[in-house]
Amino acid sequence: MAVPKRKKSRANTRHRRSQWKASVPTLVKTVENGRVVYSRPHQAKLVTDSADTPLFYEYKGRKVADA
Repeated sequence: MAVPKRKKSRANTRHRRSQWKASVPTLVKTVENGRVVYSRPHQAKLVTDSADTPLFYEYKGRKVADA
């Protein structure tokens, strides 16, 4: 395992850590069955029936996996 040769100063450590920021996820707004739905781009979407029972996942209009 790599071990640093010298101690890092508190200022350097805090300066480095201050750059870690949470970013807002990109969302795509679509209208499905008269309802506005926000989803992440390039991710499979869960398809449900009228009773909200999960049926399968689809991506770009194609079935990709069972639920």
